Amino acid sequence: MIEGLTKDAARLAAGEVSSRELVEYSLERIERDTLGAFRVVCADQALDDADRADRWRGEERPALLGVPVAIKDDTDLAGHITPFGCRGRHEPKTADSEVVRKLRAAGAIIVGKTNTSELGQWPTGETIGFGIVRNPWDSERTPGGSSAGSSAAVAAGLISGAVGSDGAGSLRIPAAWTGLVGLKPQRGRVSVWPHVDPFYGIAVAGPLTRTVEDAALLLDVLTGNHPDDVYRPPAPAEPYREAAAREPGRLRIAVSFRSPFGVPSAVDPEIRAAVLRLAGVLADLGHDVFPADPDYGLIGLAFLPRGTAGVADWLDATPDADPEPATRTEALLGRHIGRRLVPASRRAEPRMGRRIGKIFQRADVVLTPATAQLPLRIGALSGRGWWATGKLAAAACPFCWAWNVLGWPAIGVPAGLSTTGLPIGAQFLGRENDEATLLSLAAQLEAAERWPDRRPAEAPSSVGGLA
Repeated sequence: MIEGLTKDAARLAAGEVSSRELVEYSLERIERDTLGAFRVVCADQALDDADRADRWRGEERPALLGVPVAIKDDTDLAGHITPFGCRGRHEPKTADSEVVRKLRAAGAIIVGKTNTSELGQWPTGETIGFGIVRNPWDSERTPGGSSAGSSAAVAAGLISGAVGSDGAGSLRIPAAWTGLVGLKPQRGRVSVWPHVDPFYGIAVAGPLTRTVEDAALLLDVLTGNHPDDVYRPPAPAEPYREAAAREPGRLRIAVSFRSPFGVPSAVDPEIRAAVLRLAGVLADLGHDVFPADPDYGLIGLAFLPRGTAGVADWLDATPDADPEPATRTEALLGRHIGRRLVPASRRAEPRMGRRIGKIFQRADVVLTPATAQLPLRIGALSGRGWWATGKLAAAACPFCWAWNVLGWPAIGVPAGLSTTGLPIGAQFLGRENDEATLLSLAAQLEAAERWPDRRPAEAPSSVGGLA
């Protein structure tokens, strides 16, 4: 069976299983999948790549040699289209994105591209053109989005790990609703080339995995810049796997239920209780845990122009796309209002960063819910106009997007299950360029919580050999 990036890489290195066996198992599971996780499956190419991995002979084994992974359908894969959840006529890409190049360099086997909401706008995976992605914990609910297919595929054990993207929580929201780890790295940490500045700095690529160690491994693989990248953060002081393997020391952890909209959030009581329980676990681990809120101010004014303008940019560059009505409205706002306000949004970012960053004079990490509501039912956002859809989405998922405006790292972690067996998620918000502290703390919490042992009924429960 699929056990995760680190374990599967180790099994392959030890000769316990071949890459062809792992990839065949993954493809067989995908073929039987009823969740709608994949838009396209690259079976023949994946098997050829697996055979090459099995023939590999060299001194230094690539980190993910022979391991099956998936990429979100906003990521270019040579020979395939990148519709990003949007209908229409799309031309196949002639070159791999930098994310794909790095995955291939690490020996990973890309088995396919996963479904997403249209242009990543909503916390679901439901589109007119490419169908519905369902949650492996409850098929009547969404796995979250926009990295919906990636999270469903990892949670259901179809692949060892996946790359998603996060422009307003699109890694952390699905991680919360499927019981995974979703890491939003520092802006620029992972190159998104050939995109130069997607969504004006709010969108980044990152890992969706079952464990913190896997997230750290995948971030190590993906870290680095293309020569033409706009954002180039300083290199990490140590490999992220080393950061995840060391004790974090005694940290100051602020617990906040305040949303960036500046008003108290209507947080589901079970989610509030789960986050407070995690706070207790962290205190028992020796951390100084206390209530405190970041001062978000009017950060929403810096987010909306970038989001709407980013949608307009994508559609203007894809003239044969056929977007849904809410997306057309978003693009219209982006063309006529958003683009005009982007320069002011950029100018305001340092000031907002100083204001919000004052929380780190008191704390090292901020703990918040990842979402305010449990996984939404399929269709909860469907068939509505732009305003109604946005209002419902914001009420369900108000906690993630502020860190996208700032460009700082955050990590989503499981917080337990609801009384009806649905996953609940929390997130750690970190300082600029400080993924290492987040990974170290999250790994310590994982050791105490043992969340990799929790799997949906649809995922295989055995942990040995191929099922």
